[in-house]
Amino acid sequence: MPAASGEGQTRAALLIVDDEESVRQRLQAIFEEAGYQVFTVADAPSALRVLHKERCDLVLLDVEMPDVSGLALCRLLRAQAGTRQLPLVVLSAADDEGRKVEAFAAGADDYIVKPSTPRELLSRVSARLEAAERTRALVGSNRELMFLADLGRSLLRALEPEQIVRRVAGATYEGTEAVLCAVAVNPRGIGGAICVFDREGSAEDESHLFIERLEAWLAAPDSTLSIFLDEREKFFLRDEKHAVEYLAPLCFGGRAQGALIVGFDRAEDCTESVRRLVDAAAQQTALAAHISLLYDEARDASISYATEEQRRFTEAIVDTLPVSLYAVDRDFRIVAWNRNRELGGQGIPRGDALGRNIFEVLTRQRRDVLEAEFRRAFETGEIERIEQETTQDNGASQHWLISKIPMRNEAGEVTHVITLGEEITDRVEANRAIGRAEKLAAVGRLAAGVVHEINNPLATIAACAEALESRVAEGAFGASPDVEDLQEYLGLIRDEAFRCKTITNGLLDFSRTRAWQQMPVNLSDVINSAARLLSHQRRGEEVEIRVEADKSLALVSGDEGQLQQAVIALSTNAIDAMPEGGRLTLRTRNENEHVLIEVADTGVGIAPENLTRIFDPFFTTKEVGHGTGLGLAVCYGIVTEHGGRLDVQSTVGVGTTFTISLPATPRPPTD
Repeated sequence: MPAASGEGQTRAALLIVDDEESVRQRLQAIFEEAGYQVFTVADAPSALRVLHKERCDLVLLDVEMPDVSGLALCRLLRAQAGTRQLPLVVLSAADDEGRKVEAFAAGADDYIVKPSTPRELLSRVSARLEAAERTRALVGSNRELMFLADLGRSLLRALEPEQIVRRVAGATYEGTEAVLCAVAVNPRGIGGAICVFDREGSAEDESHLFIERLEAWLAAPDSTLSIFLDEREKFFLRDEKHAVEYLAPLCFGGRAQGALIVGFDRAEDCTESVRRLVDAAAQQTALAAHISLLYDEARDASISYATEEQRRFTEAIVDTLPVSLYAVDRDFRIVAWNRNRELGGQGIPRGDALGRNIFEVLTRQRRDVLEAEFRRAFETGEIERIEQETTQDNGASQHWLISKIPMRNEAGEVTHVITLGEEITDRVEANRAIGRAEKLAAVGRLAAGVVHEINNPLATIAACAEALESRVAEGAFGASPDVEDLQEYLGLIRDEAFRCKTITNGLLDFSRTRAWQQMPVNLSDVINSAARLLSHQRRGEEVEIRVEADKSLALVSGDEGQLQQAVIALSTNAIDAMPEGGRLTLRTRNENEHVLIEVADTGVGIAPENLTRIFDPFFTTKEVGHGTGLGLAVCYGIVTEHGGRLDVQSTVGVGTTFTISLPATPRPPTD
């Protein structure tokens, strides 16, 4: 604890906040005479500036001050993380219970009534400083115990020196809040390992360590004692900024096997509590390193050189395979875990996976489904291949081919199940794209060959129907009772002919290569314009149209008219999907190097079995006469020609969201 005075001890620093200069001078004289370091200010803002720059162990503040009162300052200090535990003593001329209750409620630790004697002031301030020091010591002890307990549990599962040094270096780096941390076990010796955590918190190799200097120190007679260093020429860590180092030897059997080294930018950060923590961590590390050595010796003694070489060769083959591989026994314990699984999406190191229950490791998958797959493999002994689709954090889909392969012993019993995971996203997407392109090409060839030939007879039929309607209206067929039926039939012939013409025109538009002028386009303008056009169509009067346009949207290169056509087509489909009303949302936003348009509705949704077919020409779920099935295919073509993607996500009964993703135009560099 900072003391009021004493040889070799740090003086406690007090901050006095009072708007009366005479009071400040009196208090300053009392505490400086007692050996304290004193700062004085007249108001709350000045107090905050001092606390930001200087170390203060306690604050004495007057209740009545201009602008910001002492109680308001109390509340502010208690609300900030850096001063939450700072002792606060309130000075007040009011000696009433209500005032005291108010002060303690604001966060004050003590309440002194003015005027007070120097003896009372010194006694109560000293008591508050001692209480704060006891609190800090208790917190530090708890932190040390938790750190050592966590480190001990982690080292129980570490049998390799590389695992030990990495875990100890990482835990000590975080636990001591050091700027550098290194662990070296038998440097350059048998079973040796080195790990250094740099200023960025990244694990590095021995290049950040003066190895020759460390080896010379380990060979010295006094290498079993911890040392504190503040002379740069004696440092063991290669860094140009840190000010001090603390080194604790890894001792076992009276000999130093290595060292745990931490570096700090400030000497005051290397407190007595930190040194005790580092010493204790070094003792645990030394024991773990010795156990690792014994484990290696026992393992080497139990197997022959040829068997060991064969095992390593087999592991190298398994690690080289471009698939994720792991194996479990009948108790669902992991017995194999190749490098692709170690470096996969979950990033679980092999040492943390081996020996554990598979359901504790693969927590992202549903346990009941995964357990059922393993049980089928153990019971049937048959290879099972399953295609799975997963969604990444950015919304992109990944496709996997998962193979469950039973492994039998000499008696023919299934003892283990090997799981192979191969990503087939590119293959699936390529097959879908090829299939969609083939369908579009077929429709294009069909449309180009027959549309004109169909339109001519359709025009003739429509013209004849209109001519006959005119003659009926002129009375050419007299007053026969069949005239009304004739008019109805002629109207049907004309309407159906025009409907056929609409379909063929759509085919013709679909088959044409769209010429578009490349120019910068703001997609927020596109959705605003589309929303205005939709509101004038008077379709879906019960549908609320909401526009959420990003004002800082990047530009894209394309044809604004065609992009607007795609948005309107998607929006029209969305309105048709909400016959009872709902909400249509048009949204734009930036995402990485792309600009997105989202057309979202709260309609009936799309059935899962239809999702892969919605972009196929002529596929529609609408009633006959209410859709040609070409709208989404045309939208897909427009987006594809702009170098973008058109994706869909839908939940039956909840709604559907179509997402147009287009590459953003690179922004010009700024000076």
